[in-house]
Amino acid sequence: MKTKPIGYLCSEYPAISHTFIYREIESLRQAGMTVCTASVHRPEKLQVMTPAEQQEAAGTLMVLSQPPLLMLGAHLACLTRNPAGYLRMAAAALKLLKKGPKSPVKAAAYFVEAGIVLQWLHRHGISHVHEHFANPTAIVAMLMKTYGGISYSISVHGPDIFYNIDPLMLQEKVSEAAFVRCISHYCRSQIMRITDPAEWDKLHIVRCGVNPDLYSVRPEPGNSVPNILCVGRLVPAKGQHILLEACDLLKKAGVRFQLTFVGDGPDRNSLEQYTASRGLSGSVTFTGALGQDAVRTIYDRADLFVLASFAEGVPVVLMEAMAKEIPVVSTRITGIPELIDHEHDGLLATPGDVDDLARQIGKLIGDPQLRTTIGKAGREKVVSVYNQHTNNRMMVDLFNQEG
Repeated sequence: MKTKPIGYLCSEYPAISHTFIYREIESLRQAGMTVCTASVHRPEKLQVMTPAEQQEAAGTLMVLSQPPLLMLGAHLACLTRNPAGYLRMAAAALKLLKKGPKSPVKAAAYFVEAGIVLQWLHRHGISHVHEHFANPTAIVAMLMKTYGGISYSISVHGPDIFYNIDPLMLQEKVSEAAFVRCISHYCRSQIMRITDPAEWDKLHIVRCGVNPDLYSVRPEPGNSVPNILCVGRLVPAKGQHILLEACDLLKKAGVRFQLTFVGDGPDRNSLEQYTASRGLSGSVTFTGALGQDAVRTIYDRADLFVLASFAEGVPVVLMEAMAKEIPVVSTRITGIPELIDHEHDGLLATPGDVDDLARQIGKLIGDPQLRTTIGKAGREKVVSVYNQHTNNRMMVDLFNQEG
């Protein structure tokens, strides 16, 4: 069945920390969909991404990188095409001065972006656009809907957006959306909390996922010293300081390990300073941001994977590690217990509890058989519940309903 083209609108695409969106779009295309991509901002760290991602960036509309004359031309085209719709969109942008961002600069920026993306959608014959994270970029989608002829949907991950419901206009975004893709039961419950029950039937649980063939079982690493891996941005929400504290406890107890942080971010300096102050420098490595090909190679050298997060949706890096039969340790927060069944396909620690985290890591370091058992169960969970292609077929069905 031939499907209508759809647009994917992101604040940054492709993004080094959101490679799952690239893989999702790739999977939708393999399923027969035509997906055109737009990014409000030009991607950072494009030089370390794969050639395929770099090619994807070359074919993506970079909204704010357009020359001013082209921006003006896009708005004139929208005005000429539908004067009444253009005025409705301008009026909707003015309302942002009193609700949501309540900023004239942001209101003007969203209006400018909406005109540019609208003309791009018209040029490609697209009438439906999808936006990830329900972040401010979804306000652009709402403005385009007021213009007419455009519908939109959103993927909601959380949890940050659940802390800023009014400034980010989450209720309005959900109300105006054709459908809402929730990545977990936890996510759906939080949207149910702020919406009328009459709207709950538009909330669909479609989990994120990975390609089990791409993230195949790693060979036994054969490390003389167990290698702990943590992949993610170096930011407070990821709890990397807690992980270092737990490793400090393990070292004092005589447990040997090597810890590798893959990623970059504002916490890097403080993490490196803490590492040095505790005499852990010989046991801890910071690689900085790496492309997904390089990260997969590092996965193959890991004995266990740890994510000590305070706030997450359902981290795709946990799925990646589990797909490669790397035993994982994470925390009992938000949607993570939906991915990890404690002591079956992973271990869970109390968030912020250094002693508990050290205890769970120590269990895996001290028991190779437990690592093997949990690793195999982890891959089985991903293959059965978090398979990217299976889950994306649900997205195809939702998009086709909009067509």
